[in-house]
Amino acid sequence: MTDAAPIPATPTVVLPARLQGVEPVLSVRTPARLDYDFTAGRSTSAFLRGMLEKKIIGEACPICHKVYAPSRGACPSHGVPTEGHIELAQQGVVVSFCVVNVAFHGSVMEIPYVSALIQLEGADMFLMHLLQEIKADEVRVGQWVEAVWVDDADLAPTLESVKYFRPIERPDATVDEAGHVLAWGGAA
Repeated sequence: MTDAAPIPATPTVVLPARLQGVEPVLSVRTPARLDYDFTAGRSTSAFLRGMLEKKIIGEACPICHKVYAPSRGACPSHGVPTEGHIELAQQGVVVSFCVVNVAFHGSVMEIPYVSALIQLEGADMFLMHLLQEIKADEVRVGQWVEAVWVDDADLAPTLESVKYFRPIERPDATVDEAGHVLAWGGAA
């Protein structure tokens, strides 16, 4: 066993004479703003256009055939461009969820609320969204849910066109420890 190298001493900070004896600043609160432009690209644009028609559009990898929604334009496993515009079911399975009990500034959600990872039927990627029309303590992994859309007049090219997901009556699906649906269960 060898001795570890000595830990160097923290250097002493020497303040200018005019700052010596002044109370140190421990934090600063200031408004922050970040403006940016986003170019959606071919795949994400197809997904966002689908939102305007109350459709959830995905794309598939030509090698592994996994379906991604919203697609980023390339399969993350194979690095090849995804293909096709596949309209996915508006129903899916809760594979994980979080009960939120802490309000944040600007929040309009009633506490508690549930944020869930949902695997849409026919998709291989999870979609994070809100669950409503159910008590937080009644949500469970494997539970079937469906999309609830905003009114037609409020549709926009954004995932916010889906207001939330709500539970539907179908037998629970079987979900593995990694959150993947093993057996979809129930009839459509």
